[in-house]
Amino acid sequence: MQTHDDASMHTVNTDRDVTGMSDSGPWQVIVVGGGPAGASAAWHCAQAGLSVCLVDRARFPRSKPCAEYLSPEGSRILDRMGALADLEQGAATYLTGMVVHAPAGGRIHGEFAAQHAYRGFRDRGLGIRREYLDALLLNRVRAAGVTVMEGARVTQLCRDADGTVNGVELTRDDEPQTLRTVHASLVVGADGLNSVVASRAGLAHRARWPRRVAYVAHYRNVARMGTLGEMHVTDNGYVGLAQVGNGDGASITNVALVLPTRTARALRQSPADTLTTWLGAHPQLAERFVNAERMTPVRAVGPFASHARRSWAPGVMLTGDAADFLDPFTGEGIYAALAGGELLAPIAHAVVHAPDARRRRQALMSYEQARRTTFGGKWRLERLIMLAVAWPPLLNHAARVLSRDRDLADLLIGATGDFVPPSAVLSPRTLLRFLS
Repeated sequence: MQTHDDASMHTVNTDRDVTGMSDSGPWQVIVVGGGPAGASAAWHCAQAGLSVCLVDRARFPRSKPCAEYLSPEGSRILDRMGALADLEQGAATYLTGMVVHAPAGGRIHGEFAAQHAYRGFRDRGLGIRREYLDALLLNRVRAAGVTVMEGARVTQLCRDADGTVNGVELTRDDEPQTLRTVHASLVVGADGLNSVVASRAGLAHRARWPRRVAYVAHYRNVARMGTLGEMHVTDNGYVGLAQVGNGDGASITNVALVLPTRTARALRQSPADTLTTWLGAHPQLAERFVNAERMTPVRAVGPFASHARRSWAPGVMLTGDAADFLDPFTGEGIYAALAGGELLAPIAHAVVHAPDARRRRQALMSYEQARRTTFGGKWRLERLIMLAVAWPPLLNHAARVLSRDRDLADLLIGATGDFVPPSAVLSPRTLLRFLS
């Protein structure tokens, strides 16, 4: 997922045709990346009264390797952006909960609509192909007055005399030999796992654990797919399955295999052969794919475990996967992208309109704290879950406990669905139930 925001103090004609845009802008915010993180940041910044230009190297609609799962609470932000009704009436598939299959055969089954006191904006999640979701969100961005420039690749950040970022350099795919400079007061980098913005700003950082890569494709007619998202964990990786729509009268399933990087390297196979071999080696999955047809190429993405050294630099803010991404197991990526854009906008407004450098820095520093406050509990929960996934005896024990305690399973699934506060799962009293 990609986003990048540059902000300038000048006014802008948002009706300007992108093909006729001058090299200098002027914009208050440039968002680099047109995925959910970029679309949310651009839309919310525009709602805050900022002039915004969004750029992405791709042209839309385009496919994107992704689990394509949106948690129940993500619907709140989609509704705010005016996109939810179209998704619910169109290409999205409803997901009522999740089931995790542990290596020893145990199951953790949790539902979003449960007996605990917490309720999401919707009582279901959504499975939606990224080519539909991203294109719809960009339409909402355009409707908010944002200028969208597709086929534009950011190559470098521009800086003023004291090193503060004040714009980007980019090339257009229709003029690949022409380098354009676009100035702005703020650059918001949401350009994904391998963020150019984070790298050029000196913020990019790869964690040592967990080091994983994913292989993602769409299949038709996978047997026995229902309304639950599925995670199948083994001693050498895991695979996620979820319905993401229909096509030509057949259900479409997102299949996302995640392996440790050392395992992937040892296989020495193409992405397609890696996925086919892995599925075939696990009988409980292989028989469900006997009559299935792969619709799309298998695309590899990773390694994961990326966390920026800091979510800001002078003139720069990071959001979405550019800021942090641990692992796709809990499926938090799209929600975190949407929520990150919502969180960013009022702080971006304060940065753009700050009267001096000191107050701009104070606003940027407040962004780091706001991210910790908003996402810190989920980060801690994700790390505990990833510890269980990496250590099969621990996940097998959790499956035994949760198969007997459905209320606890529902609470955990609700926390991964972003509407149960992580503190409800991480409290000492609740954690003791996992040890029973």
